[in-house]
Amino acid sequence: MGTHVIEAGFPVNSEAEFEAVSDIAAATDATVCGLARVVDKDVEAAIDSGAEMVHVFVSTSDVQLEDSMHATREDAVERAVDSVRRVKEAGVECMFSPMDATRTDPEFLMEIVEAVSAADVDWINIPDTCGVGTPTAFGKTVEAVVEATDARVDVHTHDDFGLATANALAGFENGAHQAQVSVNGIGERAGNAAYEEVVMAAESVYGVDTGIDTTKIIDLSRIVEDASDIPVPANKPVVGRNAFSHESGIHAAGVMENADTFEPGVMTPEMVGAEREFVLGKHTGTHAVRKHLTEAGFAPTDAEVRAVTKRVKKQGANKRRVTAGDVERFAEEEGIERREEVTV
Repeated sequence: MGTHVIEAGFPVNSEAEFEAVSDIAAATDATVCGLARVVDKDVEAAIDSGAEMVHVFVSTSDVQLEDSMHATREDAVERAVDSVRRVKEAGVECMFSPMDATRTDPEFLMEIVEAVSAADVDWINIPDTCGVGTPTAFGKTVEAVVEATDARVDVHTHDDFGLATANALAGFENGAHQAQVSVNGIGERAGNAAYEEVVMAAESVYGVDTGIDTTKIIDLSRIVEDASDIPVPANKPVVGRNAFSHESGIHAAGVMENADTFEPGVMTPEMVGAEREFVLGKHTGTHAVRKHLTEAGFAPTDAEVRAVTKRVKKQGANKRRVTAGDVERFAEEEGIERREEVTV
């Protein structure tokens, strides 16, 4: 699809994960990245896995330093610099993350950014680890880091308050070169910025050519849904099964006339490999019902369309799904005639 970097795993975690990262690195032209804490064995495992990039991270917020790492700020800086130097000595591209950056003292954040920059780090990732950033505040943090380093800047945003995609885009607006995303938004707790949302917003809203083959997004989403056993909500942006569905009579009628009326216009179903669908329910209008009837081969009068629409609304109001089969049954029960087929 043209994805630029695949962070394939945490090589030190297990033999199976080490082999997975190695296999992925050997199987793709995309840059493959391995994750590592600022611990020697982690860094060595990531280097040995064959990953072309090693992403080292250390906690920088006081709460994580004290109660998770049981380390001081000085320890964090020293370990971060040592790890970056080890990766660079191995001739491998290096990314560094000050974990929990959005809850880190701003002065200390700049201190550790400058320290790893002096160690020649290639990338600095800014993680909103607990999803507490807002687009304005996160954007200012990204801007400050961009000004403080010659390294390229990356962002990693979580969706605890539904702001992950907005924060990733705020990162781009303030100088970030890259965003870490996950297909269907899966990840810790409420998940990460969704691959499909960030890519399509960049492509369609901002007009950026990401290089991603967006027509494969739906297929990719379904593969990950099946493999992860995490269902995609029907109303999930871009990849949800209702993302390009219309039930409201006003919406459906408008879209039939011109899809731009009640769709973003800059993003069509075809762009992501989806299809537009007109859903039947209690909000359905006569336009959608007529469309279903004619596609099923009926030739209804206006009165017959209204009669079937009334039955569709009644069934939908009872929270029962209305299918194309139901519409055909209603039509037959109303005595609507089918069009005569002409044989050539």
